[in-house]
Amino acid sequence: MSDHAHQLRIGNQNTRNTAFLAPMAGITDRPFRRIAARFGAGLVVSEMIASAALGTGHNEMVRKLGNAGALPHVVQLAGCEGRWMRLGAEIAHDAGADIIDINFGCPSKRVTNGYAGSALMRVPDQAMALVDAVVSATPLPVTVKMRLGWDDDSLNAAEMARRAVDAGAQMITVHGRTRKQFYKGTARWAPVRDVVDAVDVPVVVNGDITSVDSAREALSLSGAAAVMIGRGAQGQPWLVGQIGAQLAGYTAPARPQGADLVDLVREHYEEILVEYGTSIGLRAARKHLDWYLMASSMVLEKSDRSRLLNCDQPREVVAMIKQFYSGDWRAAA
Repeated sequence: MSDHAHQLRIGNQNTRNTAFLAPMAGITDRPFRRIAARFGAGLVVSEMIASAALGTGHNEMVRKLGNAGALPHVVQLAGCEGRWMRLGAEIAHDAGADIIDINFGCPSKRVTNGYAGSALMRVPDQAMALVDAVVSATPLPVTVKMRLGWDDDSLNAAEMARRAVDAGAQMITVHGRTRKQFYKGTARWAPVRDVVDAVDVPVVVNGDITSVDSAREALSLSGAAAVMIGRGAQGQPWLVGQIGAQLAGYTAPARPQGADLVDLVREHYEEILVEYGTSIGLRAARKHLDWYLMASSMVLEKSDRSRLLNCDQPREVVAMIKQFYSGDWRAAA
């Protein structure tokens, strides 16, 4: 079987395989995406970028446009006004984006209170106006990420997807929860099949995919063409590539351990400091350092964990990374 059998084509772009890294605010920044791509992720997506803030030159939104390299550069935009989404798409295009993704899925109150993110599932006409605005602004492929609906009484993902594709969207991703669920309970993959049946573009299933077994089950129940991994990749950015390789029948990249894990965590930490600057980077890195510990089943004494996560001296943190992530601190599970 050729490599192409394990890829998706999105407009004029090919994915490496069928396991993608989900956009996660405050997590899938350029350093995280770069590492996931290096370990074989099929596609990686930027953090959600607020189109209005990007359009007015907000430095943080401009930073989020950074290209992780190696893979098609996917930029996710969020907003509720066509003029800002149009401008955001134009800016992303000029910054080197290869694909524009539109956020219909974020459940955050801060986002939905402004009728962006998953709140758009409640106002389909407004949502489609945003798709029209982005499609008309750029020749780049446009994709949409959504949820099953606002709540269980309005499971309208299939209809929203059909309309989005009619407006020009070339891929649909569906998180198998409603907005009312936030991240509670379990993702439902089977209802995503209604979306697959409604459109003639690739559909990606998302939510609670944490292993190749759960990926295969999600694909089987949904009929989707690919999976998207979000929270399961926290502390293990190599997971997306492992799942992609296994779905394709290839040997998965090895999970870093011992000295390899030390080198990876140190690299990630130092890249975060470069990305954000030392002051903000120290805070941004804490959650990743903690997730690496948890994903590797390492348990530190409370005082050691506090020193690692709260130290404001990069050299000392690097020394602790060499000490704590070496494997000697691994808890017997």
